[in-house]
Amino acid sequence: MTAAAIAPHTPVLVGIGIACRREDDPARALEPIDLMLEAVRAAGADCGAPALLGELGSIAVPRGRWRYRNPAGEIRRAIGAASATTVVSSVGVLQQTLIADACAAIAQGRIASALVAGSDAGYRLLRSKIAGVRAEDRDQDDDPDVRLEPKAELRDPAEIAAGLQMPVGLYALLESARRAKAGLSIDAHRDLLAERYARFAAIAADNPDAWDRRGATAQDIRNEGPRNPMQAFPYTRAHCSTWNVDQAAALLLCSAERAEQLGIERARWVFPLASAEANHMLAVSARADLCGSPGAYAAAAAVYAASGLTPAEVDLVDLYSCFPIAVEVFAEAAGLDFSIPLTITGGMPFAGGPYNNYFFQATARAAQLLREGAGRTALLSCVSGIMTKQAFALWSVDPPRNGFARLDVTAEAAAAASEVPVVQDYTGGGRVAGCTVVHARGKTPRAVVLIDTDDGARALAVSEEGETIAAMQQEEWVGRRVSVVAGWLAA
Repeated sequence: MTAAAIAPHTPVLVGIGIACRREDDPARALEPIDLMLEAVRAAGADCGAPALLGELGSIAVPRGRWRYRNPAGEIRRAIGAASATTVVSSVGVLQQTLIADACAAIAQGRIASALVAGSDAGYRLLRSKIAGVRAEDRDQDDDPDVRLEPKAELRDPAEIAAGLQMPVGLYALLESARRAKAGLSIDAHRDLLAERYARFAAIAADNPDAWDRRGATAQDIRNEGPRNPMQAFPYTRAHCSTWNVDQAAALLLCSAERAEQLGIERARWVFPLASAEANHMLAVSARADLCGSPGAYAAAAAVYAASGLTPAEVDLVDLYSCFPIAVEVFAEAAGLDFSIPLTITGGMPFAGGPYNNYFFQATARAAQLLREGAGRTALLSCVSGIMTKQAFALWSVDPPRNGFARLDVTAEAAAAASEVPVVQDYTGGGRVAGCTVVHARGKTPRAVVLIDTDDGARALAVSEEGETIAAMQQEEWVGRRVSVVAGWLAA
């Protein structure tokens, strides 16, 4: 299809920018806003019409591990985009929401161009901590025009009380339920995860923007050691998103009409075909089904239906890979074979998972590869929380047949998800629905079980007894009957 035949308000990704810095001296490291600006300017240069930055209608940024009040406003001032509406989203809002909002606004003719950018400088924070200095971020005294917030908490209070403050323990609970459902032994399951992530590490080695390009064997990933400690069984550090990275990405979008007016080469255009989000929020402990995700299934079905594509017609895939269970659930929901590459970046443990920003890195990489002719279509998935919210996005070098589709499948996800009441400080009997052992530096490992209580509720119970901890990492506990006293596993 020629540019002239494309509907004028069709949104198109025309500029991509990626910034990745590794500076051991924290005094020389860029703070997050400067990483972001580096990516933004790179996106402007990439499209071949950097003047587009000055006429943006919207600038959106997801919150990272920084203290800025309005980084979108800082970008607006730096690039001279005086008319742009500034948007900042909090943790708990899907990163894809910002991309979809921008695409929808362009498709509806409300704006002609938009920028979505994000960054984090976790490595700078780490090196500052090691050096005993404070990583300073510059002050701002303004607020964004729009602030997006989640509608509910991501965790149940009982999960916090059980010591599951970090996502890894909750994801590991979900992983154990899926392992048991598949009928895999502990060792066979660990081997499977390690082999899958070794393939991710090999892909990262070929990604010029990946944080860790050294590669890793399945044994490197599977087995704990001084540089690969256990985090929450069966997850070692190599199974987990690497967030101590200094990375940023920027996505520059505009209408097909504006791209043509600016003379942006047609070969640089990448089209969003469809975006589907499920924003129903249900804490892990309250989910009747710990193995799947109604929202992921609904979102995948929606983007396929809207685009007219089938799983077999998807050339490039990047599934959100904060922890292995996310990859498994999204692949199943999207009807993908596990034998194909499920990442184009190398995944969050190896390519790098900047806090609340990885999805932009993956989208930029997809655009790079599509432009290079590695395929015609790309499917990406996105998570917020502990598989709490889910999204899929489809991109193509070809324009959408019926215009960009922005889809909300929250109602479908809510209707398909069954909720179980969660009680705290439970005493009584029950059957284990999920289990893990949480390891934290300088602390005693803690066994955590999520149980289906005898009276039809859910409860969390813990143990710090050595024999229990050892047994839970060698034997399948899911399905086992246990007794609990005030939230502690009874001997």
